[in-house]
Amino acid sequence: MTLGVIANITKENVANVVSTFIEKLQKNKLDYLLSSDLWKFRKRFTIKIPKQNFLPDKKLCELSDIIISIGGDGTMLATAFNAQFFDKPVLGVNLGKLGFLVEANINQMDAIIKEIKSKKYSIEERIVITGVCTGHKIEKLYAINDLVIDKGAWPKMIELTVIVDGEYVTTFSADGLIIATPTGSTGYSISSGGPIVSPKADVITLSPISPHSLTIRPLVLPSNQEIIIRANSLYREIQINCDGQRVFAFPPPFEIKINKSKTPLKLVHTSLTSYFETLRNKLLWGIDLRKNSLDRKGV
Repeated sequence: MTLGVIANITKENVANVVSTFIEKLQKNKLDYLLSSDLWKFRKRFTIKIPKQNFLPDKKLCELSDIIISIGGDGTMLATAFNAQFFDKPVLGVNLGKLGFLVEANINQMDAIIKEIKSKKYSIEERIVITGVCTGHKIEKLYAINDLVIDKGAWPKMIELTVIVDGEYVTTFSADGLIIATPTGSTGYSISSGGPIVSPKADVITLSPISPHSLTIRPLVLPSNQEIIIRANSLYREIQINCDGQRVFAFPPPFEIKINKSKTPLKLVHTSLTSYFETLRNKLLWGIDLRKNSLDRKGV
């Protein structure tokens, strides 16, 4: 088994973390490849790593059996974006702040390696959505968390029309619209009042951003339906971003067709945590903070 290691090189202690992780892989006789971005840290590693072990991310994804993403949720999304095209599973290790999408924390290195080596992990498939921009020569867009249509630099609202499977749904004014997968339901979508959706649910959520109407609420749709969003603005451009990482600008009026991708994202799931445990611990979902506060005061 070959493990591909991709890490967030902007993190202060990334060289020490990766070095320690590779040492442990060597002791467990597991083959590994490293992102070429880590080459600059080679002199800070406590072990010597052959130059041929450093590869561009896409080549690393192609040749690895499991991709290890070391960083936060942003690193995980960037890694998963490349891994999905090679049908390779990703395991996230948290070196960031919240780390909601990642599977484990960096202090669980030994447990991670043990589960991988003994093959006690499972592979969980997650929905990926695609976007085709009508009338524009641009490659198909992909999003693991969400596709977000927004007003960009325009200080006023834009007009959005929603069509599902050819049927007109509604037209409304808002700052934008979030089209989220179940994985992305706990990201930008939840901040805009969207629901928390189990990653096992086969649905897509539409969450308006600050709509100018009290009657506009988030909408949950079956993932097999085609969603068309038409956006118009008095400004020169409308923006769309994928997972908050890949941003595009289009002149209005603008139309995008959104569908569920035929290829899901594969995530490595271990016994170290569960989805609902993560909801409780990292989003404090269902936790009565008033009660906890009183308990701390001894009331």
